[in-house]
Amino acid sequence: MSKRKTYTVKQVAQMARVSVRTLHHYDEIGLLVPERSAKDYRLYTEQNLLRLQQILISREMGMSLEDIKRSLDDPAFDYADSLRRQRTSLVARVSETHRMIASIDAALATLTRKDKAMSTDFKKIFDGFDPADHEAEAKDRWGDTGAYKESQRRTKNYGEAEWKAIKAELDGIWKDGAAAMAAGHDPHSAEALAIAERHRLHIDRWFYALDPNGHANLADMWEADDRFSANIDQYADGLTKWVAAAVRHAASSRGT
Repeated sequence: MSKRKTYTVKQVAQMARVSVRTLHHYDEIGLLVPERSAKDYRLYTEQNLLRLQQILISREMGMSLEDIKRSLDDPAFDYADSLRRQRTSLVARVSETHRMIASIDAALATLTRKDKAMSTDFKKIFDGFDPADHEAEAKDRWGDTGAYKESQRRTKNYGEAEWKAIKAELDGIWKDGAAAMAAGHDPHSAEALAIAERHRLHIDRWFYALDPNGHANLADMWEADDRFSANIDQYADGLTKWVAAAVRHAASSRGT
């Protein structure tokens, strides 16, 4: 009979990207209680790791430690059902974040209405989207979010030159991605990961801070929302899935 695998507190801290002190705290408050070795060292089982994942996801979604403990300790708690609900919620959040980008188009259109020519060029920034269709939705959904405010702050002073640069940069990323895919590079290749990183830095540079995990959430949204997949796939059929897979692999390889 094979021995059940366990993990030390240091191993778990590295895997989950949390501090050892955080794991000790979770143990002290009864939120995540590992087994103990003969020498009283903490040893984490696979079940402990599943519980830790739930804790970290729930914290990211704004739950207090007390509420998380109450939920996880409920005899009726179902891990699989909880994961499905959390995934649905996160995909919705990704959708909101990505649509916020389209709302920048509408905001800038408002700022540049005095210059008809500039407004016309601006409409091309996000090919495949009509800013008027998203302005009210974006403001209603994300008006109070930090990412929306950061995007507003950064872009309010962008002029025609900046928007042309953004458009050209994004166009180049999608074209290079289409070329790499056509050349037979799979989504886990160095070429694909380079495309994914260029796109993440594009958003991070021009709109709002975006880490690999947030970028992976955006990738889920591209596939979930036909408006965005259609916009990307105009460069090559299947490009959305190819780039999305590369983005998720990049995030996973960084341990996020």
